[in-house]
Amino acid sequence: MIRRFFPRRLVGVAIPVLVVAALAGCGKKEGGPGGAPGGGGGGGFTPPPTPVEVAKAEVGPLSDRFETVGSLDATERITVVSEIDGAIQSLPFQEGAEVARGTLLAKLDDRERRADLARAEAVRDQRKTAWERVKRVVEQNAGAPQDLDDAAAALAVAEADVVVARTRLDKTRIVAPFDGMVGPRAVSPGAFARAGQEIAELARVSEIEVHFSMPERYAGRLHRGERVTVSTPAFPNEKVEGTVEVVDPIVDRNTRNLGVIAKVPNTQRHLRPGMSANVAVDLSTREAAITVPAEAVFAQGDQFLVYVVQDDGTVMTRPLQLGVRLADKVEVREGLTAGETVVRAGHQKLYPGAKVMPITSQPGGAPGAGGPGAGGPGGEAGGDAGGPAAGTDGGDAPAASEGGSA
Repeated sequence: MIRRFFPRRLVGVAIPVLVVAALAGCGKKEGGPGGAPGGGGGGGFTPPPTPVEVAKAEVGPLSDRFETVGSLDATERITVVSEIDGAIQSLPFQEGAEVARGTLLAKLDDRERRADLARAEAVRDQRKTAWERVKRVVEQNAGAPQDLDDAAAALAVAEADVVVARTRLDKTRIVAPFDGMVGPRAVSPGAFARAGQEIAELARVSEIEVHFSMPERYAGRLHRGERVTVSTPAFPNEKVEGTVEVVDPIVDRNTRNLGVIAKVPNTQRHLRPGMSANVAVDLSTREAAITVPAEAVFAQGDQFLVYVVQDDGTVMTRPLQLGVRLADKVEVREGLTAGETVVRAGHQKLYPGAKVMPITSQPGGAPGAGGPGAGGPGGEAGGDAGGPAAGTDGGDAPAASEGGSA
């Protein structure tokens, strides 16, 4: 028992002694003459460059775009109704189909109206004959001019009655007033329709109106004729371009928004009134705008800054004056020139003068091959894996070993 116990105690005492000796030896080696361990002596430890994802300041066309959600509506839409009372004889249209202007949509019983027209025409012909007879008598000085005036007035009344009768007869034929798409029937053949009763809905869908609102701050920049791009949740990959037709001259006092109406073509008839729509309005376009990725810009107080990579591999902060801000990039009005390299991701650990190891971002946002870590979008994960944090983990490895021995 004594033989087995002593070696274990000696091992337990020897391990801490060896660890202390090894650390003391490393400190002397790294410190150098007159230098503190890892300190600022001539042979002191220099941290490795921090891996960062970088991007170039690019020049290209940039549109100042306002995006919102609106609603679609038909450019022309009516409820087809009967103007007179009458029994419906037929509804010769196909529900949901497109009809041309003048297409017969409903026909009412017209027998009574035709009889009224025939009677009015007969009275007109009689009054015309009487007027001609009185006219010949007056011309022969055998009659009073008053008789001719009375006959002419009676003829005019009879002709007006003919017009009224013909108009009433025409109202028994209900036709489409414009090209459009007709909806479902609201009545059936044989039903008695009252004046004003709905027959069907008719909407012009060859061109669609887009109704949306914009904040009042755009009032001075939005004008009739501005270009808009429209897409819908039903057809997200189809983008249709149109123009602004109406800008409401009155700002809503509750929302402080302007009402806007744009028109877009609907050649494929995919857009339907009542749909929601994603609307983008191009307020202005600059052909030579300098842009950087949006994630490269950070705020410090009331300033916007970027880290610019210098020729010696260090970074310096640069204040910027920004312009248009989009989801993926921002316009730089002042502070950068085209072609300068900025830190896109990993700048949380940087400071002015820090050494960096640039990693050019690849399409899709991932760092280039061989970069530290398999960074995801933005590349920050990769930068963190290979930066000073990784070195710190390595320095803490002895502590992990001690934990394992314990």
